[in-house]
Amino acid sequence: MAHFPDPFADNNKEAVAQEVQPTVKYKKDDKTAKFVSELTRVCATLDHLRIQSHLIHLNYEASNFLGVHKFLKKQYEAHAEQFDRVGEYIRSMDYLLPMCEKGLKSASKGVKHVESYEPSNMLLTYYTNLENFAVNLKGIRKQAERIDAPDIENYIAELVGEMFLAAWKIKSMLRN
Repeated sequence: MAHFPDPFADNNKEAVAQEVQPTVKYKKDDKTAKFVSELTRVCATLDHLRIQSHLIHLNYEASNFLGVHKFLKKQYEAHAEQFDRVGEYIRSMDYLLPMCEKGLKSASKGVKHVESYEPSNMLLTYYTNLENFAVNLKGIRKQAERIDAPDIENYIAELVGEMFLAAWKIKSMLRN
């Protein structure tokens, strides 16, 4: 049986820190490491979408409040599950995710922030993020195919569909 030091014992803090540090060094042309970097960006974007949809869910005020409120609750719950699933794929390839929000946010690029409490503007920003993310995911799916990761390729294809479906629903809500 493996012995794991008590992480809370003062004399073991240094040993534990050394034990959990990743020791793998990646080659510059390592396709899998580059792919995992892209998957980490997917996790970061999903987390951003989760927070964004949750905050819009709480701040939205308009005549269609009940429908939008219910829809966005499903969205932020779905984004949390999607994040977990992509994170599990990263771990299944024996790679690590960032340790905290700061590291995760540094991987998220190109996501638009909501800049107005005006209901249509909030939804438009979220809709734009969903569509842009879906387009980006198409390229990541192709990367999964190139490194022969059919499980991830299939899941990314599902994510593309989920993002475009949600974007279409929001677009329908925004139309007169």
